[in-house]
Amino acid sequence: MNIQATAKKLFVLDTNVLMHDPTAIFRFQEHNIFIPMVVLEELDHAKRGVSDVARNVRQVSRFLDDLIRDADQHTINEGLPLSKIEHGPAGEQADIGRLYFQTRQLSHLLPADLPGQIADNSILSIVLALTKEYPNVNVILVSKDINMRIKAAALQIVAEDYHNDQTIEDIDLLYSGSMALEPDFWEQHGDKMESWQDNNHTFYRIHGPHVAEWYPNQFLYLEDESGFEAIVKSVDGETAVLQLARDYRNKHHSVWGVCAKNREQNFALNALLDPNVDFVTLLGSAGTGKTLLALAAGLSLTMEHKAFLEIIMTRETVPVGEDIGFLPGSEEEKMAPWMGALMDNLEVLGSRSGTTEWEQGASQNMMMNRVKIRSLNFMRGRTFLNRYLIIDEAQNLTPKQMKTLITRAGPGTKIICIGNLAQIDTPYLTATSSGLTYVVDRFKNWENSAHITLKRGERSRLADYASDVL
Repeated sequence: MNIQATAKKLFVLDTNVLMHDPTAIFRFQEHNIFIPMVVLEELDHAKRGVSDVARNVRQVSRFLDDLIRDADQHTINEGLPLSKIEHGPAGEQADIGRLYFQTRQLSHLLPADLPGQIADNSILSIVLALTKEYPNVNVILVSKDINMRIKAAALQIVAEDYHNDQTIEDIDLLYSGSMALEPDFWEQHGDKMESWQDNNHTFYRIHGPHVAEWYPNQFLYLEDESGFEAIVKSVDGETAVLQLARDYRNKHHSVWGVCAKNREQNFALNALLDPNVDFVTLLGSAGTGKTLLALAAGLSLTMEHKAFLEIIMTRETVPVGEDIGFLPGSEEEKMAPWMGALMDNLEVLGSRSGTTEWEQGASQNMMMNRVKIRSLNFMRGRTFLNRYLIIDEAQNLTPKQMKTLITRAGPGTKIICIGNLAQIDTPYLTATSSGLTYVVDRFKNWENSAHITLKRGERSRLADYASDVL
């Protein structure tokens, strides 16, 4: 292996990196990649099945097959040029490194407590051997496994997490969907302001240097007695058009019996009920009202305004505790245990739809006929027409799974993604690499999408206190 010929870094990839992102080998720019033989063995054992991990492994195998095709032993030893495969936007292939396979025995004596028969320890042994054999090359182990990185640190091996899948560096930098305006906003922007009314909505055309920092469907407000709340409808350079937000805190403007209890909930209802918004993301901790608001708006649009044929609700089935095993029944019956939040909120909404117990029961049965529960496992290849699709617990989805779901939307379909980034249960996913974070960041510039982060819990004083102190 002619690794020392260049002064570039050499990244040794752990198996979980390739399982997580099959395009990882193309994500290290001009630096070189090394894949140990034990990683290929683990990939071979994980390629069978219909899970996303198995699909990712098969895609990795296809990439490696394309790279190694028509290559002789000398070419493999010298490193396969990753630019052989066109991957990613144009221009990304110009400066890209080489891929090296382990073609001979590489071993280094590990501590007695780390036997080499274990795959992770074999990889650590190979990294140590490479570090010793190529002292002028910066050898770095890349792994999604925290314990693997801890063991590497104990052996004085440079180890890093795989960062390319992270949408942002710090979750605190994630777009919140709302912004407080400066107290002197009108003094700065009132001179050239234009206002008009259209279809019972009030609009303002604002000019100013700070306008370019706004996003479509972002919610703006003033923290004073005026109670000014507006939605950015369009941004063109230093000119923006604002629309006054509707106030759903008033009982006369309730949505299926639900009133907004705070500013963020009011913004959420504005986005959920806007016919020009096709994609809504709602973030928030437990008890902020994400599911209740999404369901109330869906029932209003489906049963009162006839904008959609039915409501479809789905979620990733990741258990919090031990798995209870296989469940009997149809697809909807199998999903029922995962949909406790749906049932709880439908009970609340049904209780507000009538005065007598009979009316409430009839209303709840009518709502259940319009709400369908579907499993994520059977979404591939489907197309939803004129549906109101709610993706619950979306923080547990990978960016690829999120793309698969959102691309199911046909004409007239609206998708609502709700989740709490503090409650991720999927292995190797973090708040910065979650599919929910991914879509919030990628859709913030689209005029037909909206996002809002709900901040205040409204479930109960007990739930609010527990959320703060536990």
